[in-house]
Amino acid sequence: MANASKTKVPDIVVITGMSGAGRTEAMHIFEDLGYYVIDNLPPELMLTLAKIVGINSGIGRHLAIVCDLRSQGLFDELLDKLDSLADHEITYSLMFLDSSDEVLRRRFSERRRRHPIANEGEDTIHAIRRERKQLAEVRNRADMVLDTSKMRTSTLRNKIRARYSELSDTQLMEVYVFSFGFKYGMPVEADILIDVRFLPNPYYDPAMRKLTGQDKMVSDFVMERPETKKFFAAWENLLDSVMPGYVSEGKPQLSIAVGCTGGQHRSVTLATQTAQYLAKQGYQVNLSHRDLPRANTN
Repeated sequence: MANASKTKVPDIVVITGMSGAGRTEAMHIFEDLGYYVIDNLPPELMLTLAKIVGINSGIGRHLAIVCDLRSQGLFDELLDKLDSLADHEITYSLMFLDSSDEVLRRRFSERRRRHPIANEGEDTIHAIRRERKQLAEVRNRADMVLDTSKMRTSTLRNKIRARYSELSDTQLMEVYVFSFGFKYGMPVEADILIDVRFLPNPYYDPAMRKLTGQDKMVSDFVMERPETKKFFAAWENLLDSVMPGYVSEGKPQLSIAVGCTGGQHRSVTLATQTAQYLAKQGYQVNLSHRDLPRANTN
């Protein structure tokens, strides 16, 4: 078994397994987790790469490496090179992705891809069986084996995140909250869009016309209105309902757009309040105001 603790995220995760079982998708998941990811690395170079990216130096990122039979003879060194990492006080985990022979055969057929280790004239099912036999020892050494035969991508993502991330599921999803003005166009990138043009507009008060939602006078005006208090309570309840669903689906990023007419007063205030509320719930929140540079503040 690999020497990584079950409770501590290892310095290096080695991703291996059957071709077609999901190694590429796993790479993308580790990239979303902030790992430095490299594909098809000869095992001989693992220690060198670990030193280059600063593993075990206190400043480096975690490393995820895909090693498989595409490297042919070089792959035979994998287990020995993993054992040598302990001499350098580097922890690792060996993750093996698997699927049934029939599922793998169907995947290659559907994608019209040749099996990467198939010999000339060799059919896919024989290449799969030969690969499985060659990987038997590595599979036995793996401390995490995932059978993706019937596994959804979101399930694979959640299993990897649960084992190999130091952050909570909530912290892993980056939330982008931004204000905008409808008169400058609707944002096509928004996952959730809320229109606050129904709230009283500070623009019509000459004292606040050239201010923005970042000014206390405007923010107080917007947030202290009975209409806003009723709306924001309902808005918080809606966020409490939908945000956990996005998290459980493993969505890496979520954009929330808050719009008013010009993107200067109400939307800026409500976007700020929304970002603050979500941050208190433990989300990683980025706040911006798309159209504030166009504001009439002079």
